[in-house]
Amino acid sequence: MIASNLPALQVVIPLLSAPLALMLRRGTHSWVLAQLVCIAALAISINLLQTVLATGPISYEMGGWAPPWGIEYYVDAVNAFVLLIVSGIGTIVMLAARTSVAKEIAGDKQSLFYTAYLLCLTGLLGITITGDAFNIFVFLEISSLSTYILISLGRDRRALTAAFQYLIMGTIGATFILIGVGMLYMSTGTLNILDLAERLQPLSDSRTVQAGFAFVAVGVSLKLALFPLHLWLPNAYAYAPSIASAFLAATATKVAVYVMLRFFFTVFGVDFSFEVMPLGIILAILAILAIFVGSAVAIFQDNVKRLLAYSSVAQIGYMILGISFATVTGLTAAILHLFNHALMKGGLFLALAAVFYRTGGVSVAHFRGLGKTMPWTMFAVVIGGLSLIGVPLTVGFVSKWYLVLGALELGYWWIALLVLAGSLLAVIYVWKLVEAAYFQTAEGDAASVREAPLSLLVPAWILIGANIYFGIDTSLTTGVARTAAASLLGIGG
Repeated sequence: MIASNLPALQVVIPLLSAPLALMLRRGTHSWVLAQLVCIAALAISINLLQTVLATGPISYEMGGWAPPWGIEYYVDAVNAFVLLIVSGIGTIVMLAARTSVAKEIAGDKQSLFYTAYLLCLTGLLGITITGDAFNIFVFLEISSLSTYILISLGRDRRALTAAFQYLIMGTIGATFILIGVGMLYMSTGTLNILDLAERLQPLSDSRTVQAGFAFVAVGVSLKLALFPLHLWLPNAYAYAPSIASAFLAATATKVAVYVMLRFFFTVFGVDFSFEVMPLGIILAILAILAIFVGSAVAIFQDNVKRLLAYSSVAQIGYMILGISFATVTGLTAAILHLFNHALMKGGLFLALAAVFYRTGGVSVAHFRGLGKTMPWTMFAVVIGGLSLIGVPLTVGFVSKWYLVLGALELGYWWIALLVLAGSLLAVIYVWKLVEAAYFQTAEGDAASVREAPLSLLVPAWILIGANIYFGIDTSLTTGVARTAAASLLGIGG
């Protein structure tokens, strides 16, 4: 009975647990509940992915109402993989939350933080698993509203400004998506994603459908922070509490990229998206700009959270570049980078949480001399940085290798060279941190800083270790990513 209802439980468990976390009032009690919920979500995700890979897609009818009349939860290789990313990162980041949240958030607001965290998890999982286009918008709002709360709980007063800025930009993005979905409903009379895909096929010449496509494209691009619609992201990451930064950086934009994949490849179809509408060339241009502008701006940042935020703009560029190819290899690179970037950024932001815990800040100046006083934390930063650059034996190399292969398959050798050039820019901003930590000396009280507690180090190293493990043994991640890419393009196997 429980096994057959796992798709619903994936969303229902964190949704019902969120108000309970608030009622527990004490931060420690709320943390225990949140940790158990995250573990349950991860276990369900693993089960769903195994089932999909073994027996094919899962269709779950909410309330027993058959689609397209009822709401359907639909799980295939694509979103099963994203569910695993979201729940896995949510679980590991939550391991570090008790120590970090106790340091950064007032006692009377800690239960509110865990409530918002669980609601955000609910929204992200819901967006990923639902087979209903309007439900994507509903869950998008749940995750967004809770994200604004998470960001605003930061100690710096600028966190409130960052949350408000994200509120404005996020609302515009969600409104565009809603208008686009409304236009599709007006044209087809359905909101079920698979039914939409079927009914839209003969409507490629419809101006309403084309306008709906444009609204969805802009709205989703805002949500995933595609250059130049990324302006909300740096402040949101920089001034949020460390745990919120780690969770959001590793999950939120990845889910938005999934929404783009789902709409462009499943709903509209690859022929409409890349032939009727000139999407490929637009995405490729914006992706390349994102890679170079994001990396260049990151080089000049003093706040390391902002540095990593602009790095994320560049890394999103790599994902979008893979999508723009509209080939199995290109999509494999994009889906791989969803997973790999979550590991990189999750590990790096948890390492920053450790730095903040000991030094009270995350500017480059705070990194001076930490190579001696916080060796394990700094080694985690180095490994995460190497993965961002794309050094062999790290997951970053695997993603970029497939991206280069995808470009060369299409004869775009110059794009392959641009990918490599973008990696060289990453060397510069990673070196800034290495230089401060290992080649500069700490001053005053900073010289007496101790290594971070294990409660912060262990979760960071789980993710950093995964950067190495999945960089060496690529069979699982590349296999799932290729299966997902083939299913998006309607290719068997």
